[in-house]
Amino acid sequence: MNNCNSNTSAKDFYLTGFPALQDFQIPLFLVFLLCYLIILIGNTIIIAVVVIDQTLHKPMYFFITNLSVLDILLTTTTIPKMLAMFLVNAKTISFHVCFLQMYGFHGLAVTESLLLVVMSYDRYEAICNPLHYPVKMTKKVNLLLAACAWVTGLLIPIPVIFQTTLLTFGEKNTVYNCFCDHLAVVQAACSDVSVAFQTFLGFSIAMTVSFLPLVLVTLSYVHIIISILKINSNVGRSKAFSTCTSHLIVVCTYYSSIALAYISYRTDLPIDVHIMSNVVFAILTPLLNPLIYTLRNKEVKCAVNKFLFLKLFPPFIKP
Repeated sequence: MNNCNSNTSAKDFYLTGFPALQDFQIPLFLVFLLCYLIILIGNTIIIAVVVIDQTLHKPMYFFITNLSVLDILLTTTTIPKMLAMFLVNAKTISFHVCFLQMYGFHGLAVTESLLLVVMSYDRYEAICNPLHYPVKMTKKVNLLLAACAWVTGLLIPIPVIFQTTLLTFGEKNTVYNCFCDHLAVVQAACSDVSVAFQTFLGFSIAMTVSFLPLVLVTLSYVHIIISILKINSNVGRSKAFSTCTSHLIVVCTYYSSIALAYISYRTDLPIDVHIMSNVVFAILTPLLNPLIYTLRNKEVKCAVNKFLFLKLFPPFIKP
């Protein structure tokens, strides 16, 4: 129960974690630690390979690098606190740190959806306009597209989060989640009217910044598929489609996790299911992205193998 009074001094938030799994804190710690290490190592390898290997200095891999950096930052805003919560029961988080975490999580999540749009546009130009691709997708254009995704994504959540800071909270507030998600923090506030408005506002913006990018990605891939079907050669169609399958799988994974969170929000399910759906959204895509790009993309796979065996484990005797 939140202590709602007129005290306006600094407040604390209490993260519940998974209420039904309180006896499994160490197994949860180990699982999330493993996930975090895979995310850090996998995405770091992709960044290093793209930077080092000259054959990967292409627009597509520039955007993949941005996605890897984004995934590292996104998970770093949430998982370290979760690990501390599971290992040493550090469930209290201060008012300012909670809202900083909320901003980082939602800002980076919006940035990821916009970056996926940019990547789909890159594939659209590469497949639908191959002759003009080198002219349109210059280094300057790539930097501009990536910068727009980052800046826009980090600006969009600011008004909603600022409005949330103005809500009335008690001295200690229970947040039913593993991190400071907007909806969970709003539901910890004292005023029912303000909570209802902020819940509706936050949910509406979340659906907008998820739905509009999905529409743009879908339109891009409709044109891409039409262009691929017009290719006469089976080998040509296969090669063209293989250049965008990895990104398509990433998009499907990202929006599947959003759909899971949406279904959980709209249905009357146990609180642990709601919490788990949010955690899956926060972790699933960053966890799978390195695996998808290294397993599905031949150029990245070859570059990773060369990086691992020639850079990290050079031969003892060189000719």
